[in-house]
Amino acid sequence: VFTFNTVEIKVRPSVKVKNGAPMSIVCHADISKSTDFQLKHNFTIFKDGKLVFMTVSDKGDAQYEVAIARSSDTGEYECTVEAGGKTKSSKSLHVWVTGMTKPILTAEKREVLEGEVVKLRCELPEEVPPLYFFFRKIKMNSTPKEKLVFEPYRNFSVVEFPVEEGDNILQFDCFGRRNVKLEFESSEHSNKTLVTVREPFIKPTLNAKPSSNITEGDRIQFECSTVVARMRDIEIILQKNKTILNSVRDEKLLKYSAVATLEDSGEYLCKVEQGRASKTTKLNVVVTELFPKPTLAASLNKLDENKELTLSCSISGFRKANFSILRKNSNGDIWLKNSRNLTMRVNVNDTGSYICKAEVKGIVKESKPVRINVYAPVSKPILSVVSGLPEVVLGKPLQLICRSVTGTPPITFTFHKGNEVKKIVINDTYATFLDENIRQNDKRGYKCDARNNHSSGMKTSNILNITVIVPIRNASLGSIPYGEVEDGSETAFLCSVKEGSWPIHFRFFRKTDHEVLLFEKIENSDRVMWRKKAMNRQDTGTYYCMASNRANVDVKSHPITISVILAAWQKGLIAAFVLILITGAVTLTLWCFLCKKKKGNECTSTFIGLLFSSALATNLTSEKLTRQHNDGDYYSG
Repeated sequence: VFTFNTVEIKVRPSVKVKNGAPMSIVCHADISKSTDFQLKHNFTIFKDGKLVFMTVSDKGDAQYEVAIARSSDTGEYECTVEAGGKTKSSKSLHVWVTGMTKPILTAEKREVLEGEVVKLRCELPEEVPPLYFFFRKIKMNSTPKEKLVFEPYRNFSVVEFPVEEGDNILQFDCFGRRNVKLEFESSEHSNKTLVTVREPFIKPTLNAKPSSNITEGDRIQFECSTVVARMRDIEIILQKNKTILNSVRDEKLLKYSAVATLEDSGEYLCKVEQGRASKTTKLNVVVTELFPKPTLAASLNKLDENKELTLSCSISGFRKANFSILRKNSNGDIWLKNSRNLTMRVNVNDTGSYICKAEVKGIVKESKPVRINVYAPVSKPILSVVSGLPEVVLGKPLQLICRSVTGTPPITFTFHKGNEVKKIVINDTYATFLDENIRQNDKRGYKCDARNNHSSGMKTSNILNITVIVPIRNASLGSIPYGEVEDGSETAFLCSVKEGSWPIHFRFFRKTDHEVLLFEKIENSDRVMWRKKAMNRQDTGTYYCMASNRANVDVKSHPITISVILAAWQKGLIAAFVLILITGAVTLTLWCFLCKKKKGNECTSTFIGLLFSSALATNLTSEKLTRQHNDGDYYSG
């Protein structure tokens, strides 16, 4: 019988091993046995989960020898021991081989031209990706330029550096870096690689003839030249303020000439390009002014139509020039006259900007524009209510519009309420005003003024009087008689309002299953009376009235209840009938008492006769009443 106690893994000399030094990975199995017997052990060592060593031994130890440790040997090591059908593994152990191999740098070319590129390859032999590669371009008396490349799957990297103007003798090197347990480790720098740079052409020469200081109107010529090693794909470009003036290809000389103007002063640049190579030369040119810009003067800048306008063009201290006067237009300036002076009678269409031009020795200069505004008088303004009718509901805002049919804008509109100025608006043809302070007894009229820059002055509208519509308030309904009304009698209904503008539309309703309109009338009064001639039992119910005016608000009164009862004469008839019945009954009773001694048949026949006579009398009376009221509305009680 045996059992595994522990399986351990160790590294010699330590878990941090210097690059190039030997190291040993030792696996030890601690086993307890019931007796001393031979036991074969199968030792297996893994690095980062991959098998690196296997051996079979009678002993409880096995050793994996690495003669020269490299960065690639860094990783997580684990040992597994199998014996007699039992298996046990050790805990993992991290081994770090410190230090990286020296990188190897190679250059594709050792001699290049300006504008070409240097292609470099940096390799870290025996290192395992992922790796970081740093390339450096080293130039005399300048800070090295560095490029970083991350390689996740290979142990080398390739990069290109452009060769720029001014590069002469260049040196390049590289180094590597890796990440171990969140710590960065860098290699030493590679060997330095030397690259020689040759110029494909020399820096260009830029000249101006007759000189770089010239007067307006004179012709100036630029010449830009260079010396090239090979003519193919050479290009010369002349620029001013990033604007290309001229260019040539596959030539060593560029020429450009023009008549000098004041705007030609400034810095000129000659650029020679071939492939990626580029060289430039700058030249500053000063152009002296031949004559200043002309000035255009107007007799008036704002004037009425049909008035006379004079425009005059002049140059300070200079008289010999060819002048012309033009009017500015978006589709091109409109020529008016070849002269320094122009006089014309204007209309509204002559409003606009005017300029003059002066020409000397082929140089044309333009004056600053002069704005001329020609005004037509405003017409008498029309003031009206935006909604149409000259009225407003109390509590609602009133919006007015003032409009002038003719007149050159801008027009200044002024709104007045009575003698008080309420608002001033500057617009083209109309303006609006909103009065939110409408009072019930406000009797002040509205008017508006309109004026522009025409000399005729201000025009005033007619006074606009506004009717203030007071909404209906507190409608009430009453009746005479009130509450109970006799059948067949007349009832007067009175609907009145506490306030409201006339005319008022009154309506009377009786509420049943639905509202029934009984009577309506439009009255120039705060009340109206409706007379119902003959009330009957069907008129019993709830009544109310409703009042409205041009404020379009219906105001409903509180309801009143009318009950139609029997008239006094009807009550008298019913009482008389009841008394007759009572009297007959008493008489019959007395008669029967007196006739006790007589035969029953006689009393009975007499009693029946009396009842018949009483019933006949009742029928005759009922028939007589029915004939008296043949109006179809009467119902006996």
